[in-house]
Amino acid sequence: MNWIKLIVRLLLGLFMTFAGITHLTVARQEFIAQVPTWLQFSPQFTDFVVLASGVVEIALGLCMILLWKKKAVVGALLALFYVAIFPGNINQYINHISAFGLDTDRARLIRLFFQPVLIFLALWSTEGWSVLKHRWSALFNKNN
Repeated sequence: MNWIKLIVRLLLGLFMTFAGITHLTVARQEFIAQVPTWLQFSPQFTDFVVLASGVVEIALGLCMILLWKKKAVVGALLALFYVAIFPGNINQYINHISAFGLDTDRARLIRLFFQPVLIFLALWSTEGWSVLKHRWSALFNKNN
């Protein structure tokens, strides 16, 4: 099982690094279409969101590959990142935005179901559950 988790962690790391690089280069316009309309204050800000998220994706991807001693923390951060970018996928579906070959509402809807899978894989392959559980407990048991 540990080998499977290692392979999944490395694949997620490679996927994130590649996706981050494409944010900054060849798929920049596609990612601009992903930015939720309620977050598009100006074209410059929208471009900043795409570039910043690309840098974060590269950092998380490389950390998934290289920081194996901190894999639980990195996995938890990656899962939280997937949660943070989920509104972009919802926005794409609600506003019927074609990007990344998703040119039908059915395709965009199916994509929504893959985000929870990515969240699960990030947590499962790194034992990130333990970090989130510990932080959650510390946050809510602080006053007890």
